[in-house]
This record gives sequence, structure tokens and C-alpha cells, in this order.
Amino acid sequence: MPKTSVKGKQMPPSPIRKLVPFAESAKKRGVHIYHLNIGQPDIETPQVMLDAIHNYPDKVVEYSHSAGIETYRKKLTKYYNKYKISLDFSEIIVTTGGSEAIEIAMMSCLDPGDEIIIPEPFYANYNGFSTQANVKVVPIRSTIEEGFALPPVNEFEKLITPATKAIMICNPSNPTGYLYTRDELEQLRKLVLKHDLWLFSDEVYREFCYDNKEYHSVMHLEGIEQNVVMLDSISKRYSACGARIGAIISRNKDLMAVALKFAQARLSPPTFGQVAGEAGIDTPDEYFVNVKEEYVRRRNFVVESLNKMDGVFCPKPSGAFYCIARLPIDNSDKFCQWLLESFSHENETVMLAPATGFYSKPELGLDEVRIAYVLNMDSLSKAMQCLELALLQYPGKKESAMETSAIRSEKQS
Repeated sequence: MPKTSVKGKQMPPSPIRKLVPFAESAKKRGVHIYHLNIGQPDIETPQVMLDAIHNYPDKVVEYSHSAGIETYRKKLTKYYNKYKISLDFSEIIVTTGGSEAIEIAMMSCLDPGDEIIIPEPFYANYNGFSTQANVKVVPIRSTIEEGFALPPVNEFEKLITPATKAIMICNPSNPTGYLYTRDELEQLRKLVLKHDLWLFSDEVYREFCYDNKEYHSVMHLEGIEQNVVMLDSISKRYSACGARIGAIISRNKDLMAVALKFAQARLSPPTFGQVAGEAGIDTPDEYFVNVKEEYVRRRNFVVESLNKMDGVFCPKPSGAFYCIARLPIDNSDKFCQWLLESFSHENETVMLAPATGFYSKPELGLDEVRIAYVLNMDSLSKAMQCLELALLQYPGKKESAMETSAIRSEKQS
């Protein structure tokens, strides 16, 4: 029997989706699951986008330009202008989701064996994309005690080698919800300039910044315009995950010429997704005001509920719709599987993402989970009740006077 590829074997499984078989089995047993494991919001997609698809006028669904429909790219420049990001439409290539934008960016900027430094915990699929591109991810640790703030620049310096070619951030962050400050981005700017590195920034959650904190883009940084690559998606902005439309954006003409060749190889991004994305730019501001208010309510409830649970600690995120919580458990993979296999309350349970999948080493994140607060308040209330009861019943509960005292001190501070 022929063997599968070495690269295929090296591809990491999704920590977000690897528990799906256990969830499916639970559903077959009649257990209702509250899905807090994946960033699939229950917020309605803007009607203007759905109408554009329903009213598609053409009789043939044709290929678009490999860089994306020109009218859409031109309209996108007006969208970015709202965030003080000035672009020409030629500096935008539309992709099949933000995922393809990251893949193309890595393959366009990095050679096999090159290294990219990424603060961890990081979006798990960065590992997969780097494997596809034969690029080595070099993690730099951010901690729950510091709210997952950017590690000090001197720690980055320790990791830079001749093989280092890029730094990547997600702002606001998936999975932590951390929102980088202007000062932190300025520190990265100096580092990128000093070592002539690429700076990739995944900014798909820019609409969701809370507590009057301001969103700063890497596109605002001066003096490194040729080093910066912004990655984007309409999935979260408009709660349109299935539309599969993203973008790679850079003012570096050489990079964009190379990226276009990769875009040509896959022919074109999805037509209906682009039609929806173009219409989505006309979404009324009121939509985003209401959605943001809803996410703030959800965040506050979830974080406050978690921190009231015995032995649990969760910093309050300032962006996106995720948080990472430290739980009094021995192993987050085992715990999340146990929730689906062995636990239910009133025939309901909750599905979480083990944080181990967002770190580079298997021993990290063993007592942490990522929670996506993407469900309505009633569902979140029931999900938090399930989680609190589950922590009391879990056979691998980790508890000691020292640990409990330390966690309580963290909460008070």
C-alpha cells in the first residue's frame, strides 16, 4: 500500500475540531452541546450581503480576476480609509478566506527553512500554514499572568538568528483576545527595521475592540511600509465565516507581484463570497454598534462567571471574542473530551477548545482552555453553569491550598 507524504504526517490536527467526533457521539445520545470551542458567532449576517447573493444578476458564475473583482478591491480601499489606512486597490489581493492570505504571505515572503517568530499562544492554524510552506515557527511566550501582553523586545532579540525572516502577530488576538497598544507596535517597528524583517499582522477582529481602547494597525507604522503585510477576512466582521473571503494587503509591489502568481495558480477567489463582501461594505454603522455592545455583554458575563468559579482565573480581553481561562484541571485535552463523553447536566454540556493546541509544546496549556463567547446570553448562562458543575465533578480536578491561594491573589490584583 502506498504511503502518505511526510508533510501530511507533520500537519498538526486542529485543536478546535479534533473533538468533533466526540461531540457528534454526544449529540447522537441526545445531549445538547453549547459550542464555545469555535469562533462561529450566532450574530446574523448583514441583510445587505444576503440580498446581494439572492439578487445576483448574471446568468453565468464566471471566474473573477485572480486578484479579486476590481470593483470590490476599489470599494475595500474606502473601507480601510475609515481606519486611516490609505491604499490603492492594486495593493489588495482577495483570497479564499484569511487562511489563504496567510498561506500566500508565507510562501511569497519565506523560503523553506526560514523562521518566523510568533507570540504564543497563537492561532493553531499558523502551525499548519507554516508546515505547508516548510517554514519553522519560533514561539515566544506570552503569559496569562500578564494578560498575554507582547513579550519584551529583548526576549525577541534572543530568538533572532540568520534564519529569522519574519514576525507575526494577531491583533486583536485569537486565541487570547489581547489588543496590542501603539507602544507595543512601535517596539515591533524598531525590531523589524533593525533586522530588516517582514511583519505579518492578522487583523480580522479590528471591529471588536472594547473598553474605549483604540485599534492600531501595522499599516499605521512609519518607516517599514515595505516590510508590512496585513492579513484580513470578512468572516468575523460580518459573521460570514462560510463566505470564505479574505485579503492579503501590502504596499510592497515586489511582494504583491509574487503573491499574485500564487493567486493565479488557484485561479480566483469565490465569486459569491466577493459579491457578498462588496455589498457588506455598505453595512450600516448601527449594525457594528449593536454587535459590539452585544459582545461586550457576553465578554463581561463570561469572564465574571469564570472568575467566580473556585480555582479559575481568566484575564479580561480587550478585543475579538475569545478568552483563555486557567482551570483547576490536570489536562485540558482530557477535560474537554470528558465534557463530551462523560458529563452532562440536564442533558446538556459545553464544548471548549483545549489550549494545548495554541502552544508550541505539548506541556504548555495543560490547565488552560480557549472559550469563544459567540452564543447568546441565555446559552452562555447555561454553558457557564455546565462548566462550573463539571469542574466540581471532574475526576482529574487539580486542587491545593497553594494553587487556590495563588489564583485568588491573581484575581484580586
